[in-house]
Amino acid sequence: MSRFDFMRGYTYYILQCRDGSYYTGSTQDIRRRVWQHQNGQGANYTANRLPVKLVYFECYSRIDVAFKREKQLQGWSRKKKEALINGFVDRLHDYTVCLNGTHYRFAGRDKQAAQRKI
Repeated sequence: MSRFDFMRGYTYYILQCRDGSYYTGSTQDIRRRVWQHQNGQGANYTANRLPVKLVYFECYSRIDVAFKREKQLQGWSRKKKEALINGFVDRLHDYTVCLNGTHYRFAGRDKQAAQRKI
């Protein structure tokens, strides 16, 4: 029995391509979808970077949740995806880039000074 036999419902997945890049997707049939990617029938991105390897997946009971997760992780940095792939979920926050004005306004100042300004 393979690890695919335990998957039911909808799956969010990450593939590692030959060039080391990552491709994220979601599907109802992970076994078929990985086969498609491996045989150049998945996405143009993976077809040009074969072979690919499944390095991470999450299973959900609803497709909208899997798709939402896919879109969320597509915006993540490489380091943050690698922390997730390697099971370092406690480090995910370390790789989050804050793009709001508060972050830049107080960059370089000590935390206490920044808190006084808020």
